[in-house]
Parts: sequence; C-alpha cells; structure tokens
Amino acid sequence: MGSGRVAVAMTALSTLSVGTVTVFLLWVLPRVSQAQTFSFPFRKPETCGHNQYFDISSLSCARCGANQRQDARGTSCICLPGFQTISNNGGTDITCKKCPEHMKGVTKDGWNCISCPGGLTTEGKCHCPPGHILVERDLNGTLLSQATCKLCDENENSFTVADALGNRCVRCEPTFVNTSRSCACSKPNILTGGLCFSSTGNFPPHIISTKRYGELGMSVTSEWFTKYLQSSAAACWVYANLTSCQALGNMCVMNMNSYDSTTFDACRLFQFVFENTAGLRTVHSISFWRQNLPWLFYGNQLGLAPQVLSTTPLPTNFSFKGQNQNTKLKFVAASYDVRGNFLKWQSLEGGVLQLCPDTETRLNAAYSFGTTYHLNCVIPLSKILTDFPTPIFYDLYLEYTDENQQQYIWAVPVLNLNLQHNNIFVNQDSNSGKWLLTRRIFLADALSGQENDLGSQPRLIRIATQISLSIRLVPNTKNGNIYPPLITIGYSDIDIKDPNSQSVKISFSVRYEMNQGEAYTQTDIALGVLGGLAVLSSLLKTAGWKRRIGSPMIDLQTVLRFLVYYAGDLANVFVIITVGTGLYWLIFFKAQKSVSVLLPMPAQEERFVTYVGCAFALKALQFLHKLISQVTIDIFFIDWERPKGKVLKAVEGEGGVRSATVPVSIWRTYFVANEWNEIQTVRKINPLFQVLSVLFLLEVVGFKNLALMDSSSSLSRNPSSYVAPYSRILRYALSTALWLVVGIIQIVFFAVFYERFIEDKIRQFVDLCCMSNISVFLLSHKCFGYYIHGRSVHGHADTNMEEMNMNLKREAENLCSQRGLIPNTEGQTFQIAISSQMRQHYDRIHETLTRKNGPARLLSSSASTFEQSIKAYHTMNKFLGSFIDHVHKEMDYFIRDKLLLERILGIEFMEPMEKSIFYNDEGYSFTTVLYYGNEAALLIYEMLFFCVVDLACQNFILAAFLTYLQQEIFRFIRNIVGQKNLASKTLVDQRFLI
Repeated sequence: MGSGRVAVAMTALSTLSVGTVTVFLLWVLPRVSQAQTFSFPFRKPETCGHNQYFDISSLSCARCGANQRQDARGTSCICLPGFQTISNNGGTDITCKKCPEHMKGVTKDGWNCISCPGGLTTEGKCHCPPGHILVERDLNGTLLSQATCKLCDENENSFTVADALGNRCVRCEPTFVNTSRSCACSKPNILTGGLCFSSTGNFPPHIISTKRYGELGMSVTSEWFTKYLQSSAAACWVYANLTSCQALGNMCVMNMNSYDSTTFDACRLFQFVFENTAGLRTVHSISFWRQNLPWLFYGNQLGLAPQVLSTTPLPTNFSFKGQNQNTKLKFVAASYDVRGNFLKWQSLEGGVLQLCPDTETRLNAAYSFGTTYHLNCVIPLSKILTDFPTPIFYDLYLEYTDENQQQYIWAVPVLNLNLQHNNIFVNQDSNSGKWLLTRRIFLADALSGQENDLGSQPRLIRIATQISLSIRLVPNTKNGNIYPPLITIGYSDIDIKDPNSQSVKISFSVRYEMNQGEAYTQTDIALGVLGGLAVLSSLLKTAGWKRRIGSPMIDLQTVLRFLVYYAGDLANVFVIITVGTGLYWLIFFKAQKSVSVLLPMPAQEERFVTYVGCAFALKALQFLHKLISQVTIDIFFIDWERPKGKVLKAVEGEGGVRSATVPVSIWRTYFVANEWNEIQTVRKINPLFQVLSVLFLLEVVGFKNLALMDSSSSLSRNPSSYVAPYSRILRYALSTALWLVVGIIQIVFFAVFYERFIEDKIRQFVDLCCMSNISVFLLSHKCFGYYIHGRSVHGHADTNMEEMNMNLKREAENLCSQRGLIPNTEGQTFQIAISSQMRQHYDRIHETLTRKNGPARLLSSSASTFEQSIKAYHTMNKFLGSFIDHVHKEMDYFIRDKLLLERILGIEFMEPMEKSIFYNDEGYSFTTVLYYGNEAALLIYEMLFFCVVDLACQNFILAAFLTYLQQEIFRFIRNIVGQKNLASKTLVDQRFLI
C-alpha cells in the first residue's frame, strides 16, 4: 500500500508546489523512525456486552447506537423491542424509531409498527393463543393496521393446526387423525414423541429411557430416549414405519446392543417387535433380518459366532501378483442418521471409520489386502463434539464380484466389546462360542448423553476408541480365499468436564491371520528331531572331553561339561529353526501370487521370539565357555637354540675371571610370544566391515522394507505412502540372511584370495616358529593339546643377516632337510594326546615355574623366586625338548594319522596309555584355541546379538553400534586376559607383549 501511495505522489510532482509535495510525501512515506507495536487485545463475540457488537473489521467490541442491542449472532445491532427499523446498513449504521402508543407492536421483520390484539412477546412482537396463526398482511402483502389471530380448522374436513412458527396452518400428524379423528390426542390415547397411539394396543407399558454406561458404572436418563424411544417403538410396531424401525434400532445400537430380560429398554423393545413380527418374511433369506426392521443381531445362540466366522468362505479370491491381481478390499456402508433416515451408500475409503486425520493415500492403505495397518492418535474432545453433534450409523458390507462379473455384497459381522447380555460382557470372553455378533456401528454419540435439553452440552459421550478389522485366511487355500471379515469395536464412555482440556486416544487397525497350528506342529517336530541329534552330539563331545582329560569317572564336572556342550548344540538347533522359519515366511509371503500364507500376528510371534532369545542365551554361554577355555590353556615355547661356545666372565667377590657358556638370546622367544598374542584374536572376517555392510544393505539399499507387513517386495517406498509396521520374524530373517551372506562371502574371500595372495597369519606364525628355532607346546585339555614343530633345519636361528639369507636360499633350493618333525616330511603341526605320566612330570615342573614362594624339590631352596623360575623355565625347556627327541623312553610317543571317523566325530579312539600319540594335523587345528578357529561360533553369536537388540529396539543402527561395541570389548578382554595367561605360563614378561 505504501509503494502505491509513493507512485501516486511521484506522478503529482509536476503539478504541485514544493511545499505541497513535501507535506504530501510526509503523509505517504511510512515513518520508520517511530517504534510500532503489532499487538492488541484479544476479543471474541461472546465476550461483548449486551449493548455491544463484535466488529468483524477491527476484531473488537463496539458499542451499539441509541435504542439498539446486540443481535443473535453478536456481529451486528438490532432495534430494541418497541422500536421499528428505519434503515439498516450493518454494524451501528442502523436507525431506530419508537413505535406510537396505539401501535406498540413490531412486525416480525422489524420494519413496521402494528397494533396487536393479543398482547406482546418479550421481543415486542404480536402474540397469538395456541392453535392460532398470526396474520400481519393481506394476500397482496399490504400491511394491516391491526394484526389478527386466525384459528386453524381442526374439523374433519380440514384437520389443520398451526405450525411450529405459528405462520400457517398445516395438516395434523397422521397418527392423531388415525387414532382420534381429530388434531388432539386426548385420553385414554397415548401421546409420545409427537405421535398419538391408541391405548388399546398390545404394547409394553413400562418403557425405560435410561442409557447405560458400563465403563463408568452409571446410567443416565437420556432426553433423546425419553422423547423418541416409545414413539419410535410404537410407530415401528403399530404402523411398520420404516424410519421409526431404523430409529428404534439406532437407539438399541446407542445402548451397545445390550439386552436385559428384566427391563424394557431400547434393545428389549426391538427384540419385542422382532419376536412379534415373526409372520413377516425375511430379507434376502437371512433369518436374522426381518422385513421392515434393521438387521442388528446374528442371534443369541451359543456357538453361533464360530459358524458365522468360519463356515463359509467368501466367494472371491485375492492375489498379490499376476494378471488376476486383486489386493483391494472394497468395503461399503449403508449409512443412516439418528432419526432412521437412509443417507447413502458410501465406500469406507477416505477415512470414514478412521477418526484420526491423515492423508487420503495413507487412510486408504487400510483396505489394501495383506497390509497390516495401525493408526493411533489423540483427539481433543471438543473436536469430536463439533464433528459429531449427532451420530451416524453404518451397516458394513464387503463388495465382491463373482465368476460371472456380477456384483454382490457380504455382510460384515461386528464384535462389540461393550455389549452386555443380562449384565455380562459376553464379547470380552476368550471363547468365541460365547460371542454375540451384531451388525450396526457408530463412531461417536453425544446426543443420548444429554439429560434435560437436546440443545445443551451432553453430560457423557461415547466414542469408538478401538476399531480393529480382522481378516482370516481359509486353511490350506491356494487361491487366496478368506472367511468373512470381523469388525471388533470398543467404545469408551467419557464424563465431560471441560471439552477443551479433555482428549481421547483413538486406534484403528487391520490385521491378517491364519491358522498357525500346522506351522507349530512342524516346528515342534523339527525341534524334537534336531534336539535329539544335539543330545547325541553333546554326548560325543563329552566323551571326547573325558578321554582328553584322562578321566573315566562320571562326576558333577562331567554333567556340567555336557550341559555346556548341549547349550552350544541346542543354540545351533534354535538358529537353524528360527532362520529357516524366518526365510520361509519371507520368501513365501513376499513372492506368492495367489495368497496362500499370511504373516503371523504379533501375538503369534511370541514363540518365535522366545526361540531367538533361547538361541542367543545358549550361544552366549557357549561363547563365554570358549573364551574362558582359550585364556586358560597351558602353553610353552620350546627354544631349540644352543649356546655358541664360551666366553670369559668376571666372578663377583673373587676378583678373577672364568669361562662361561654364551647365553642364548631370549628375544626370539619374546618375539614368537608376541606374535602368538597378536593372532589370538585374528579372524576370518573383518568385524567392522561385517557390521557396516549389513547396515548399509538394510538401511541404504532398502532391504529393511522387505520386513514390512504388506504385500510389496519393493526395496524403496514412496515417502507419502503408508508404512506398515515391521514384522519381527521378517526383520530377523533379513538380518540373519544378510549377516550370514556377508560373513560367508568374507570367509570365502579370506580363504581363496586374501590368505593365498596377501597374508596368511597362521601359516606365517608357523614359519616364524621355524625361522626362530622355537616350537610351541600347548595343552587345551589335561592330556590333549597341540604341537607346532619349529625346530630350525639349520641348527641355529640366532645369527646375522648374511647367514640368515644364506639359510633361506639353501632351503628354497632344497639343499637342506625339510622342516617336518619326521625326517623328509613337511608336517609341522600336530594334535597330541599325552600319557598321564607325561602330564604328571609336566605338572611338577610347571608348578615350580608358576610358584611364588616355597622350596622346590628340583631347585635349590636358597635361590630367589626369580632364579627359581628361571631354572624351572630351563628345566621345562630341556624336558620338553628331550621329550620331542624321544630321550625319555618311559614317556615316549609315536606319530600317526587320524582315522576319517575320528576326524568327523572329533574324538580319539586310542588312549595314550604308555606312550603319547602325535596326530598329523595339516588343517592347523591348533587354531581352535584362537578366535580364528571358532569363526562359525563367533559369527552366529554376533548375528544373534545383533538380532536380539533389533527385536528389542526395532532399530538396526542401534543394533549395529552395540554389536560392534561388544565385539571390541570382548576382543580387548580376550587380549588382556590372554596376555596374563601367556606371561604366567611361559615366563614371558607381559610388558613385551603388545
């Protein structure tokens, strides 16, 4: 507006003087230098006084003029009673003039004064007695000097009475004429609801106008029921009036279809009419649907509900894909107003039954077959009161097309959770045989909660806060057949205190279900068979463990060990069952054309989730057992290096020198020990890459969208479309499938490419042992362990660079013997089963090696603790070296290959009675005491950890983060504890272990 004024001012510059222009510009240009406020008092029309009106321009209250007052809307003024309107341009632009004494009345339009013979109303208008109409003008519109009151002719020829406004005579209500042949309903006839009925009719005399609110435990005398219940029932019973019958049915529905045989309430009246019209024909051959009456009930016989819901499938098919694709549930509703008038047929699309607001696309997703739907919200009570001043009633049907392309509708039964039959909530029973199914529903009823005045605020309101649509698949169907859908509806009764501050929680859901009995049976069979195999496997492992510890007795330790082994095997059983079950649902549900399977409901997933939890708990127990076993092994590094001559060494206290053997460097042992420490947590996969890859595939590529409970198999979804809830089974199936695929790809890449062409740390360690002239002797059990033969074929490893390179060259050119323990062989790794005598001798030396205080039989009691440990270390090194060299004939050993069956079962058939047994081991099975050899168990454990966190939180990102975090924590713990065990068992200073 300011710019327009400036343009006008600039145009006038050529014609105005300088002074005039200056004054004009000062008016036009905004004064930005002055501070402006943009707030003012907040006013509403109802806050204005009796002699004020609400100015819609200034949004404030303004005073009416003289002889004026506020009109009904509050946005204008009108003349006071006794004043006629001379002009009226709205607001205060009204002119009023007082009427003369002989014409104190004002016409109904307010523009003229008139004489009134029958007195005045409070509004200053003429008043007529009952049955009369007011006449102010003649037929051609000429104003009369005096108004007249005309009596309507109630005689038989006319039967007229004044209308509600008293403007004209209209014919009497037909029931008055039929009953009394007049316009009066005199006794003994009955006047109710504006209708007249004969007292001689066989009609229930005691009508209950009370509406029950079961949730609040109270009853309210409804003004609507008081006025119209008896008249509707009488008109339906006596005259078979269609709208009255519908209105009676509506009041029964407003009373929750509840039936009490001791009182004549709305539903008892409806039942009375239904029973006394048995002679009338049924509608569409449906025995529960009587002519002229609405269909409200399916009957009250026990066991009827299961027959309705599970006997006859719908004659239509549903399919997700293909030429005959049919994924639309076409629900339609016949809607009625509270007075029983039919409104229209309407589709349920567009949110007819969904009180929660949302986009039309998302609302309509509720009727896409196979899509599990949930919509929840909180709505202010004031909005519901505004949107539903009177209830609308719906009879629901499912529209379908038969083989001949003829359109039909199938009635949808309703399970009203608030229904009471003789004061019992029968529909809340878990036994469907006790249910009483109904037909008609409404969303909100504030009308029947009005006690004294139908125009006042209701005391109570009843709202459909829970609506659930259940669709059940026919067992063993291959063509997508379903049983009739079931609408489950629950109402909440709310005591209205302050509608603006009160709110109500609303939910609408669609769920799909099928009989899971066969799936449960197959799962139980698989669990039984695989569980039995797990017992056998655990028994074999326990037997092998007993042989390896050299104990034939079955004691408590044996039972505990069996339980630990069984926990690991049973965890694998649960993993096989859950992964197989999850992939079954994922593949068969998402890939099917004609619908034959539906996803389990959340309540049906509980058993599956329990299996996953058991798998994780048992696998975690196995993982901890392996971790403890790995950090408690006995290990010793045998140094084959021998001194190279002697040197002169000063003798303390004697002042002289003497020759001494050149000491062997300990650095090779430290180096090998440090390398062993590094490979303890080496794995065949990269844990970080594993977690990030799975997370990338789920979140970025969009595989997580396959876990949605809908029929779509697309990896991407439109942001504006409805997103169905996730299925826990499908989330688990996708997580495990991707985790295993990525893990297996990593393992194959590691074995085929990385270890072959880049780096093989396990083989490098074996080579390092040989180059360092150090063997590794480790015992994972009391009488069983592993041996890595690292004795150098060159005799010495503690040499200079030139000699080292020469030795490597000779070995490459086959100018020296091979590295194997057996001459002319390459076998450097062995599984060893030692005799009990060998173990006892090892323990005697090892006890001295690890003892902190006290004398030792093999060592001098006067030596210090450190010197004792040094001597014990050399004693152990000498003993094991001589054992490998067959020096001790009483503790000798022999070498053999394991039988194929021994390899398969993981058990040794021969016991090391007099001699120990070395088994050739080309597969480097010593890695079973490392992470490297337990990759399968680690992969499955971390997969289960990831899945358990996701099932608990429904968040792949959090699951990935926590999985990686626990990987790093356990790796850190494994390294620290492993270092301490290594230092204590080998006398290697822990400070040198990195």
